[in-house]
Amino acid sequence: MKIYNKKIEIESKGQIEFIDITDKVGEIIANSGVREGQVLIYSPHTTAGIVVNHNETMLIQDFMRILYNLVPVGERYSHDLFELTREKKSDGRSNGHSHCKGMLLGISETLPIEKGKMMITERQSIFFAEMDGGRKRDVTIQVIGL
Repeated sequence: MKIYNKKIEIESKGQIEFIDITDKVGEIIANSGVREGQVLIYSPHTTAGIVVNHNETMLIQDFMRILYNLVPVGERYSHDLFELTREKKSDGRSNGHSHCKGMLLGISETLPIEKGKMMITERQSIFFAEMDGGRKRDVTIQVIGL
């Protein structure tokens, strides 16, 4: 059994952004030498997620609209009251809404690998889903198999 780890760096520009990382993940799988196994795509961030879905412009707009509607920016989030909690120093962002959106998405996806390729369809893409951009982020890709 082989385990191959690689980090990729991502820089988001917008507050909510779906960044297609499918090709990068595919390259990492090819470089790993694993022919049969699985790939884990993991975001170590509480205001971002990993999503598999169709990369179509209007659909991505729908994703963003739904997230804004489910978790509005203008709501009052206890997390944003930094001056009341002296436990941690604020980075200056009122981002309670970003944490809540990130919770809905999840931080990882695991996909099977067969004959050295991810088992996804032509309509599926892997997205790094930014909920608190623009920021520099990293994503861990772990390939496991034979």
